[in-house]
Amino acid sequence: MTRANRGAMVVLCAVILLSGAGGAAAGLWDALKDRLLGSSPTQSAPLTTGEISQGLLQALSVGAEKAVGRASAAGGFLDNPTIHISLPKPLQRAGSTLRAVGLGTQVDELETALNRGAEKASAQALPIFLTAIRQLTFQDVEAIWKGGDDAATRYLREKTGEPLFSAFEPVVHDAVREVGVTRLYDSLTANPLARVALSGSDWNLDTYATTKALDGVFTLLAEEEKKIRTDPVARTTELLQRVFGL
Repeated sequence: MTRANRGAMVVLCAVILLSGAGGAAAGLWDALKDRLLGSSPTQSAPLTTGEISQGLLQALSVGAEKAVGRASAAGGFLDNPTIHISLPKPLQRAGSTLRAVGLGTQVDELETALNRGAEKASAQALPIFLTAIRQLTFQDVEAIWKGGDDAATRYLREKTGEPLFSAFEPVVHDAVREVGVTRLYDSLTANPLARVALSGSDWNLDTYATTKALDGVFTLLAEEEKKIRTDPVARTTELLQRVFGL
């Protein structure tokens, strides 16, 4: 028998003997269990508020990177039914009439272009999201940590939604123009029927496109946060493993 095996046998015998001992031996009993099981005080140390906070920020940063990557990929919006951008409701309601007068192709092209614009804008969204995440301070770290699968994402949106919108809107504005959304929209609304469909509504192209693009990225971010919380494979750093592996 090797020295290591003899040591293990000694520890095991001591554990068995102490299992029936009183409170005086409790500390030694715990120490022997730790040695036998290979655990240590540092491994079982409770998480600090700072660690949890940094873990939440890291989860959002990692999630944002993956969400933006998915949203900005070809078909990221167009081919994903969860975040696909449909035409605004006034145009949807007039859709059958517009198609009946030969504007069906323009209607379809506008919807496709809206999604392409969101994909293009999303490619530039990561720095905007990371800036917002770095500025985030959690007022109730533990509640968010132990909250639902998308608790941190919801908190991020609640606290930074308006600044994110303001920073993202000019990016979306440029992107939708580049892919032809503005041209298609102006061409479509030049038709009297389309103008009637939109009359009385306060619909704005940039506002609508920005809102829908942000909705899509936040939806994907929530999905990525859920993966980190529920799937060990998604915890790609030691801190994520420690904070969400409990």
